[in-house]
Amino acid sequence: MSVVLNNIFSRRSFRSYKEEPITEAELEAIIEAGKFAPSAMNQQPWHFTVIQNQAILHKINDTLKNMFLKSNNPKMVERASSEDFSPFYHAPTLIIVSGDTKAVAPEADCSLALGNMFLAAESLDIGSCWINSLRSLGNTKEGAALIKELDIPEDYIIFGSGAFGYKGTDHPEAPTRREGTVTYIE
Repeated sequence: MSVVLNNIFSRRSFRSYKEEPITEAELEAIIEAGKFAPSAMNQQPWHFTVIQNQAILHKINDTLKNMFLKSNNPKMVERASSEDFSPFYHAPTLIIVSGDTKAVAPEADCSLALGNMFLAAESLDIGSCWINSLRSLGNTKEGAALIKELDIPEDYIIFGSGAFGYKGTDHPEAPTRREGTVTYIE
């Protein structure tokens, strides 16, 4: 089996990470893979915000915790009530992918960039996990202030983010794939 297919079939969403940050070379390889994602009309409308500063990671965590607690969503409130709450599972690296709202297909483009980064991480034996919760930061004053503090460009919105770090003790199994999701027309 090809290396690419092996990475696709073996990649999992990790929710347990070692505290040790990934190396600069590994981080740059992951980011470069994101830059090489396909994009509509080759607009490359993404912006990557890489956070490894623990104080900033704690601030993001606290902001999301407050948002979840005020959300009136029982599942979110329950999750945020956990003493060990961390929407990015205490990963030492968080990469936020925002996109230019004026682009043709920024959500798809940013998602493809994140996908490339996840596959690159797997090829380096680095764990990763899609983190969707940061998309809601723009919905509150506190979150909007944090977006500004993170230097996310104006007219860009967060389309997704990823947690990255050396794999912890949790090594998830592949979930069963749903049947009936393909139609062949020959």
